[in-house]
Amino acid sequence: MSASAAVTPVPLLDVFGLTKRYPTRQGEITACEDVSFRVARGGALALVGESGAGKSTVIRLVAGLEEPSAGRVVLGGNGDGDSDGRRLRGRAARLARAATVQIVHQDPYSSLDPRQPIGDGLAELLRLHAHRLPGDLTDRSARRARAAELLETVGLPGLAHARPARLSGGQRQRAAIARALALEPDVLLLDEAVAALDVSVQAQILNLLADLRERTGTTLLFVTHDLAVVRQLCEEAVVMHRGRIVEQGPVARIFTDPQHPYTRTLLASIPRPGWRPHRIRREVRTGG
Repeated sequence: MSASAAVTPVPLLDVFGLTKRYPTRQGEITACEDVSFRVARGGALALVGESGAGKSTVIRLVAGLEEPSAGRVVLGGNGDGDSDGRRLRGRAARLARAATVQIVHQDPYSSLDPRQPIGDGLAELLRLHAHRLPGDLTDRSARRARAAELLETVGLPGLAHARPARLSGGQRQRAAIARALALEPDVLLLDEAVAALDVSVQAQILNLLADLRERTGTTLLFVTHDLAVVRQLCEEAVVMHRGRIVEQGPVARIFTDPQHPYTRTLLASIPRPGWRPHRIRREVRTGG
């Protein structure tokens, strides 16, 4: 075996030709078409593009929230997908998927029960998956302690008894991230997960995600329109436009030598030091 072959990263997530079409009265709408990429175990890949590019559709397909019209998703390097839990059905399928993949949406209400204190929600999740998590979580007090630890990790100490309505938008998003981290997933999907946070909180969450990768080897798939976030967190990027991939490769290369005109347009839109809004000059006419 050659030295280069020995250090080839093992892909944890393989996406092959994903296509999703939605029927309408006028025909079909294609949300994404022939999307393929892979993410190495412990890697971080960004899906980049403007709203409507198909990024969130890809994330939902990877998470198993929707079925693709064509293509497939393989987790864990299982070539045919038979042993990765994807062909289970019902409750067993949902538990197997949650054990491997967790998703954080831009809107935290999608994962938080407004009637339930956030600490209780975390403890319930830990109870359902106690058999596969490290430590003894069969005891109620142990689950509550772990829930409190997760909330402290994301900057919400002492708020286990708070319901989502009592929290700010940024706090609710951090609670949603704590919920996703609770199961220590192999793949964490982040769908514009920091877009609604202010700059200081966003920096805290990005540092948290970077630390998580370092400590646990969690693989990140990050959907964002913020290229500054991409540069800070990810090594690889996939640029999408109108449902298709127009460019992909190492972040460093894409930032310094973009190949596609759409990528160059995205990069040109990043505010730079000294940038000021363009002012329209008006000619003031006097007299006749």
